[in-house]
Amino acid sequence: MKKINLLYLSILAVALSACSKLEEEPESVLVTEQFYQNESQAVSAVTANYRKLYESGQSLYNSLIQIGVEMATDDYEAGPRARNAHVRAISGLTHDSSNDRMEQLWKQSYDAINASNIAIDKIALIDETKISSTIRKRLINESKFLRALHYFNLVRWFGDVPIVLHENTSLAPEDLYVSNAPEAAVYAQIIQDLKDAESLPAPAEYSSKDLGRATSGAAKSLLAKVYLTHKEWANAVQKSKEVIDSKYYSLFANFADVFNVATKNGKEHIFSAQFVGNAGYQGNSLASRSAPADVPGINGDYADALHTAGGLYNSFADNDTRKAITFVTQMVSPTNGQLYTFSPQFNKYYDPAVVGNQSQSSKNLPIIRYAEVLLIYAEALNEVNNGPNAAAYTAIDEVRQRAGIAKLADIAPTLTVDQFRDAVFQERRKELVFEYQRWFDLARRGADYYVATLKAAGKTLAAKRHIHFPIPQRELNLNPKLKQNPDWVNY
Repeated sequence: MKKINLLYLSILAVALSACSKLEEEPESVLVTEQFYQNESQAVSAVTANYRKLYESGQSLYNSLIQIGVEMATDDYEAGPRARNAHVRAISGLTHDSSNDRMEQLWKQSYDAINASNIAIDKIALIDETKISSTIRKRLINESKFLRALHYFNLVRWFGDVPIVLHENTSLAPEDLYVSNAPEAAVYAQIIQDLKDAESLPAPAEYSSKDLGRATSGAAKSLLAKVYLTHKEWANAVQKSKEVIDSKYYSLFANFADVFNVATKNGKEHIFSAQFVGNAGYQGNSLASRSAPADVPGINGDYADALHTAGGLYNSFADNDTRKAITFVTQMVSPTNGQLYTFSPQFNKYYDPAVVGNQSQSSKNLPIIRYAEVLLIYAEALNEVNNGPNAAAYTAIDEVRQRAGIAKLADIAPTLTVDQFRDAVFQERRKELVFEYQRWFDLARRGADYYVATLKAAGKTLAAKRHIHFPIPQRELNLNPKLKQNPDWVNY
């Protein structure tokens, strides 16, 4: 893998307008040397970099993570209309290093990292008379937040990965080729970037036109999740408690409001992928991919399907209010008025405002929200204290009470550390369905847990190597310094 291919370093798409609103669509392409000249250009460039999370097509947070990662879990499978053989291979756990979804996960992530690297370096060089020190610092830290998010995904997917922190402008072999960095070094870089990003403005300090940008709360929340994943339990407790104590966030009373267009970027949303249908952007494609294909007038793709043998749907109590928001089992055809009934299908992102054209769904996709912070806090407290204390029960029960189900403290007040850990994971599974969380959760529990869970769900080809993905063969062929994940050698 030549570093020049890894980083797409020639140009950066950016908007000419100085407006910083995240719904803005970039209108021009300029080379970086010409572009980072003043504050308005810097704002537009960083705004454009958010688009790399969810731009049109199968981009990272616009279905790529679902089809490239989540298919390899007990909750999802390739639906009847998933035509890509590489997607079906991931669903059946027969994927290998030639898989084109692995290539896209790698390429798009490093493309986004390179865009952040350019912004960090170039914005620092803008003449002080052309940009305020406050905006300079904010934009650099927004870019560090985005870089950390992408590296956090990469290290969890692939293990040891190259760390690249600056744009490469050299064709010298020693600069083009980059070796894998140990996971510990990648995590250290992620943590440093997020610590820097903690100095971002608080949510209330942004104007309405800047809704959706990274905030101090987003940096702290993602850092809490990084610590949790890295099993730094005390740090995870501290950082998640800082978010809780800030009082900037709270749960919606109604679970449906997490996904309603009218309540986007609301009090529960900490950081989300922003979608606006029929406004120059492609909408949230998960709505179309999961919508029924056999209801006249709905025109769904049904490419993302529930893996029924995993038991997710039946794990919800009948009175759990999340069940009817997460799944749909019947719809009235907008064409003929008839009621159609079918097996459970995902429904979180179905947008009634664009019936028949769900590719234009305007529902945002939460990347991290307050309910998850509460669950991070509960899980980390349990590990720190070798068992749940009252605060851990309170945190998980805040999520359960919103769902309308019994408090865990009432029905199981004396759980052991292992039992409470399982309870948190089951709550995460039900709360965060179709939000790109399940594979990460299974993988961080370890290979034995992953394999046992997948085999119990009928995915009998599950193996220990599947807690990572193979580094794409194309990248290995291009970069003589890059090494395959040891678990994937000879596969």
